Amino acid sequence: MSGATGADLVAAVSEAGGLGTLGVSSMTAEEIRAAVENIRARTTRPFGLNLLLFTVDEDQIDAVVTARPRVIATAWPRPEDDLRALAERAHAIGAVYMHQVDTVGEATRAAEAGADAIVAQGTEGGGHVGVMATLPLARMVIRAVPKIPVVVAGGIADGAGIAAALMLGADGVLLGTRFLATPESPYPDGYKRAIVASDGHDTVITEIPDIVNGTVWPGAYARALRNGFIEKWLGREGELRRRWKEVVPTVRAARAAGDADRGTLLMGEDAGLIDSIEPAAALVERLAAEAEAILRKRARDLVTG
Repeated sequence: MSGATGADLVAAVSEAGGLGTLGVSSMTAEEIRAAVENIRARTTRPFGLNLLLFTVDEDQIDAVVTARPRVIATAWPRPEDDLRALAERAHAIGAVYMHQVDTVGEATRAAEAGADAIVAQGTEGGGHVGVMATLPLARMVIRAVPKIPVVVAGGIADGAGIAAALMLGADGVLLGTRFLATPESPYPDGYKRAIVASDGHDTVITEIPDIVNGTVWPGAYARALRNGFIEKWLGREGELRRRWKEVVPTVRAARAAGDADRGTLLMGEDAGLIDSIEPAAALVERLAAEAEAILRKRARDLVTG
């Protein structure tokens, strides 16, 4: 969630007992250092820093390692990226190394490189995703790396979703879209309201958000709100590739104005489960309590018939 998280959100999640994680791929090394100081001024709890490997340079990686977060999380590497070297650098500072995957092959690669935890992200999630759904992907990854904790992501926004992931054999869950609709999220208010208004059927997997930013992701597609901007350019991707520098200022202006129809709003199908803009700390506590209550009740019901 690079660009969609901030110190306020990370600290609030960690203070409430979750693991707040800051996406730093769009930050300079100096901005990373400042953001970490800001987080530590707000919480003494563990937090993570996340790197989209194909977009970052050595200065950014060095800044993350120097910051000594409890968790160094990575995603979307190129085939030639050395995950083992990253795992070793994380372990050298006493950090947990967590890597996000969208295929079983990538999970195996991460396990062999020394990852301490693996995130299996299904295509229901918002932002950049692969093409396999959360349910089968989670089970395949859990079976493929039985000795490594697996965290499940993609399409989870309530206690029942958390409970379902745990019943699949997951050791935890990672939520993205749900935390965009919080006061602490740096998303514009208009974007947050659009998430709440969504019925979950109004997203689309497309390369348009990346084309307009002049970015090519390694095997990922963007799940975004199917709004006026996306509708305008669907089927005209070639033209957008030629004109993206002309178009991108309008997208940035839309975000600044909180106009969810004229920009690119990355969000998951689980937006249909989000009914309110809720403080992050209260959200962590409520979802954990809901999941626990569901697991207790279902276990009791199933055992007693």
